[in-house]
Amino acid sequence: MENLRQVYGDRVALDGVSWQAAAGETVCLLGHSGCGKTTLLRLIAGLESPTAGRVLLDGEEVSGPRRHLAAEHRGIGLVFQDYALFPHLSVLANVQFGLREGRAAARRAIALAALARVGLQTHADAYPHTLSGGEQQRVALARALAPQPRLLLMDEPFSNLDRRLRDQVREDTLAVLCEAGTTAVIVTHDPEEALRIADRIVLLRRGRVEQDDTPETLYRTPATLFAARFFCDLNEIPAVCRDGAVATPLGRFAAPDFADGTAVRVCVRPQDLAPADAPDAVRGQVIERVFLGESEQLQIALDGLAQPLRLRRHAAGTPLRPGTALGLAVDAAHVLIYPAAPSPFPR
Repeated sequence: MENLRQVYGDRVALDGVSWQAAAGETVCLLGHSGCGKTTLLRLIAGLESPTAGRVLLDGEEVSGPRRHLAAEHRGIGLVFQDYALFPHLSVLANVQFGLREGRAAARRAIALAALARVGLQTHADAYPHTLSGGEQQRVALARALAPQPRLLLMDEPFSNLDRRLRDQVREDTLAVLCEAGTTAVIVTHDPEEALRIADRIVLLRRGRVEQDDTPETLYRTPATLFAARFFCDLNEIPAVCRDGAVATPLGRFAAPDFADGTAVRVCVRPQDLAPADAPDAVRGQVIERVFLGESEQLQIALDGLAQPLRLRRHAAGTPLRPGTALGLAVDAAHVLIYPAAPSPFPR
């Protein structure tokens, strides 16, 4: 993608978007509804032409000021959110639908091989309505992979599945993509899903790239407050930088990149707070406990803070009930500091 811009009337859907996917890489386009994810997918597929900028595949311009290659000539596979299977065709016929070249016997063999790759060869004669949601998703994947596309596009492919089934189908899909060596671009609004499946994440905000990085880098060192908020709940403490540091009720933290007088937000993830017994630990009081199975979340009141802090820890040992006094510790290496934003709710 080179400086893509897409405008619909007076609405700017994409505004100077650039990124690239390497061969065999799985890239997730991540962001809130309306940020431009699906528009990008449609431009890559050739279903729309960009207002400005270019789309290149293997160095060849397929959309841009000089050329627009039709979708059917791009060698791209598509898997939609609703799978778009033909109800009147068998599973085998659905997979064969995109195979236009070669003899019928050869097309059948290719389709059966694609079904075998997703573990559905025994369902070749079944019809879509007889399959579970996970099986229908795998049929859609087999159909998209059968023509051996150089790129596979998937638009929220797992969102219609229940949580437990979604995890299994997602793992199966990644295994198939890895085995086939297929480059994939997957649209999702779920940060946890993106962290699980992507080699790289392109985080979008209002039609622009907020950050383009590996999952671990995006989570551990988000470049902006928006990115940090997107991947995790945060305890946000307003502060002002003085002499290269910020003083908060939770402690003093280095902030060498900010000028004196800069208003900032000091951010700590709930899982980076921990109970501490040291005499000099910051003292607070538990005001609420929520049991979450393997973990528990505590709300902790701290003098000097208008909002309680959230602490998440393994639910082992004696529960910390409301009213319990508690010392707190935080590793300064896990503290994130950003310029102050007007609202904790990203739009």
